[in-house]
Amino acid sequence: MSAVVLGVGNAFRRDDGIGPALAEILGERGLPDVTVLSSDGDPGFLLDAWAGARLAIVVDALWCENPVPGRIHRIAETGIWPQAGQASTHGLGIAETVKLGQALGRMPGRLVIYGVEAEDDGFGPGLSAAVTAAMPGLAEAVLAELAAAQDAAAATGCAD
Repeated sequence: MSAVVLGVGNAFRRDDGIGPALAEILGERGLPDVTVLSSDGDPGFLLDAWAGARLAIVVDALWCENPVPGRIHRIAETGIWPQAGQASTHGLGIAETVKLGQALGRMPGRLVIYGVEAEDDGFGPGLSAAVTAAMPGLAEAVLAELAAAQDAAAATGCAD
């Protein structure tokens, strides 16, 4: 089973750094058959990173109108989050990158997005207290997603 975890964001824009922060934590674990990367959200980088992967997990900050900072969202259907054209600190957002990937035939076998509702998008490093508190649950959710995919691949006898 090949999987990629992509932590999207900017570590110098406070809560927008949730993706890179998680990628750093998971990268230190040396997960077998899992590539862990950080990205500023560049669509070309994301498409190259997830193309051909059996599973891609993207972790990014989520900016909501009435946020509950630290709340975690899991989206396994493309086109639901975020809506194309919504503001993003990354230029083109995840939704536009997914549409581009679909048009170019450069999608993973399965894409799961974890969005964490952010509180602070100011300049500087460090996550807000609420987003920091969400980190253990987020890491656990991503690790469970990876384990479930690995179990499913083993049950079918499929491997890369």
